[in-house]
Amino acid sequence: MGVPRCLTIAGSDSGGGAGIQADLKAFAAAGCHGMSAVVALTAQNTVGVTAVHEVPADMVTAQIDAVFDDIGVDAAKTGMLFSEAVIVAVADALERRSVPLVVDPVMVASSGARLLQPDAAAALVRRLFPLASVVTPNLMEAVAIVGREAPRRELAEALVALGARAALVTGGHGAEPVDHLFDGSEHVEIPVERHEQATTHGAGCTHSATLCALLGRGFTLRDAAVEAARVASRAVADGLSELGAGEGPVDVLGIGAPNTVAR
Repeated sequence: MGVPRCLTIAGSDSGGGAGIQADLKAFAAAGCHGMSAVVALTAQNTVGVTAVHEVPADMVTAQIDAVFDDIGVDAAKTGMLFSEAVIVAVADALERRSVPLVVDPVMVASSGARLLQPDAAAALVRRLFPLASVVTPNLMEAVAIVGREAPRRELAEALVALGARAALVTGGHGAEPVDHLFDGSEHVEIPVERHEQATTHGAGCTHSATLCALLGRGFTLRDAAVEAARVASRAVADGLSELGAGEGPVDVLGIGAPNTVAR
């Protein structure tokens, strides 16, 4: 096989910290060719989201089809999908394909801005969870989807019961920094190194995109989850705190390293 091909279906972050921009950087860092289907444009920086412009559903479908029909896709991920119309279009396009799919149910930006319309959450579960190789909510997203607070173990089981083949409840939030993976039969706890610094913008996107890329490269789900946790944690530790007045972006490529030389 040549270079692995990975597709992100998500929103654009004009500030470059999260969304498809973070996904494409994570794909590159994991040794994959990254492609994108943009579902929404956001006017966004480190402080917040000031505007969202949704891409028409038929244009989302056209982007997905264009990539699959020519270049091909070894693994795909979804991030911010914003509306039920977009979710339905994405599900219709992907159910005709057979590739590993990471569904990151992005609901709220780190700044607090809503990135999924309230009436779209049910469609996300109904249409995309059955197509997902794994869903990757953070603790707050998992609680919102399941509808109750519970330990990560129980939340992961409930997410699988909703139709996903596996669930990975990430550990960036809550008292314990642990990612919890449940594949329908086995529970795996993955310790995560937590860094107390304001450079977490794009951490969730980087995690799910790295997971997607590693599945595209042929990693097992467990091995991909362990490595994605390590990569996302390192990206936070290397984050670019000097950029912007708010939560700085993660740095998965090491561009902030003192000895980085442009090639």
